[in-house]
Amino acid sequence: MNYFKTSILLAAMTGLFLAVGYLMAGEAGMAIAFVVAVGMNFYSLWNSDKMVLNMHGAQEVDADTAPEYYEIVRQLAENADLPMPRVYIMHNDQPNAFATGRNPENAAVAASTGLLEVLSMEEVSGVMAHEFAHIKNRDTLIMTVTATFAGAISMIANFAMFFRGGRNSDGPGLIGSIAMMILAPLAASIVQMTISRTREYAADRLGAEICGQPLWLASALAKISGGGHQIVNRNAENNPATAHMFIINPLSGMNMDNLFSTHPKTENRIAALQQLAQQWQMEDKPASGPWGPQNKTSQDSAPRGPWG
Repeated sequence: MNYFKTSILLAAMTGLFLAVGYLMAGEAGMAIAFVVAVGMNFYSLWNSDKMVLNMHGAQEVDADTAPEYYEIVRQLAENADLPMPRVYIMHNDQPNAFATGRNPENAAVAASTGLLEVLSMEEVSGVMAHEFAHIKNRDTLIMTVTATFAGAISMIANFAMFFRGGRNSDGPGLIGSIAMMILAPLAASIVQMTISRTREYAADRLGAEICGQPLWLASALAKISGGGHQIVNRNAENNPATAHMFIINPLSGMNMDNLFSTHPKTENRIAALQQLAQQWQMEDKPASGPWGPQNKTSQDSAPRGPWG
């Protein structure tokens, strides 16, 4: 099903490329945009995960350089019955994380130093289980392709003001260029919104099943939900098209639960997880997280740094 969604997404983004190209330089611009779009379709499927990781300064780690974090990821991969992904750390004070990759066999997870320093092991497990849910649901392909195309459309739209705008009869003119600068990124954002919001709720629920405890993620979300406002993530601000990939919105001033938000309101996500925990309790469903049936609550475990 997600491959079908990805095909629709690629078609929509390609259409936006063609429209922007036509407005910039008529039929010639549309032809150039088509060639660029075809190249980006191929590139996005095979290399966009590496590009996104580079955008956020992510560095790969292993069992020696980040033992506790790596072990959490390893055990969650086993719980989720997924291949071990590549493991990355972003040296950023904002507590956040994301997953990327075109399929489970080529996936990667990344957590910030801020997240690993603020959260307990159980809470980190809840966050990374959410990212494994995206991998298992094959959301990461859609997320990464969308980030690549949305960023490119925004960049091309900004160039419209300087590419024949107002100087060539085939161009959009000054008013058209200004309109395109506003409408093209907005259209790309709306495409992002259509695939982002419900996906987060689904990943929260599946993530709870992978780590065995809904309240671990609920506790983590409560701690990190203000990070996008209190701590500026410069890499995310410079690459806003990747915002929907993170577990919480990394951009400042954008946590409203409305049409233009990439994420559901955090309070709603926490409430859904608490309701799920109550449901499990009523069903007498045992928790079975990575540390066995004893599973302490996140409040019983002190925060630990990323280096073990």
